[in-house]
Amino acid sequence: MTPIPDDLKYTRDHEWVRSVEKGRVRVGITAHAQHQLGDIVFVELPKVGERLEAGDPFGTVESVKAVTEVYAPLAGVIASVNGDLSDDPELLNEDAYSDGWMIEITPAKDSRTDGLLTAAQYQAYISDTETD
Repeated sequence: MTPIPDDLKYTRDHEWVRSVEKGRVRVGITAHAQHQLGDIVFVELPKVGERLEAGDPFGTVESVKAVTEVYAPLAGVIASVNGDLSDDPELLNEDAYSDGWMIEITPAKDSRTDGLLTAAQYQAYISDTETD
């Protein structure tokens, strides 16, 4: 399994968050999530400019095993989407933490990442859920 990058924040719904330029954050699903889903065959993403609240679904990922919603880790406005996923959804399987990013959000002024998990906390969380 792919190591969990230390420089990201994580949700209990298996999304990751990375700060990028101009105050934006980049969001994707974790390697753990894509591994659980199996081969990804389709990704549906929101439109640029769409407003989201933390916890809102922003898209879906369809694999050979299931269709699952993906959730906004924080409130804000969709600033960019990864259009490459439309033609090449398996990028999520190949490189979940880089080329497989899904959206960029310009966070709302009061939006914070304090409630997100560190890499160590996320590792403990997925270890706990696998033993339940």
